[in-house]
Amino acid sequence: AHDVLFPGAGVLAFRFPLTYLEYATRTPFQAGPFRVTAMPVAHSTAIPCFGLRIGSGGTVVAFSGDTEWTDALVDLAADADVFVCECFGFDSAPPHHLDYATLGRHRAELSCRRILLTHMGEAMLERAAELGLDTASDGLRLVVGHPA
Repeated sequence: AHDVLFPGAGVLAFRFPLTYLEYATRTPFQAGPFRVTAMPVAHSTAIPCFGLRIGSGGTVVAFSGDTEWTDALVDLAADADVFVCECFGFDSAPPHHLDYATLGRHRAELSCRRILLTHMGEAMLERAAELGLDTASDGLRLVVGHPA
């Protein structure tokens, strides 16, 4: 797949070990020290797309991946320490992506402790400071977990 998507790149050696893990929807699996659960999201009608819940040591990070609103996000974000959520537009977004207005309408359904918005388009970037939610940026370091 790598060579098909990036012709000629297949001859390059990886500088890290690469392992492929197969998973089933909503069935937790172990990936190194992490417990991972994949949940279907609504991004493509052609291929299955998934958000991930990643847990270790009592801390859970959930990641929406690209998606429009789907009730699966409620389970994905349930009680997560942080929910990294794509939010491309402010009051509208391209098909299969979220916007801030839609996320706001569903905010009460999300029981995560914190939301970190990512994959933001121009309208979101222009308003990032006024949103009232954390927004991702290049180089951001996020402390997640429970205090000892």
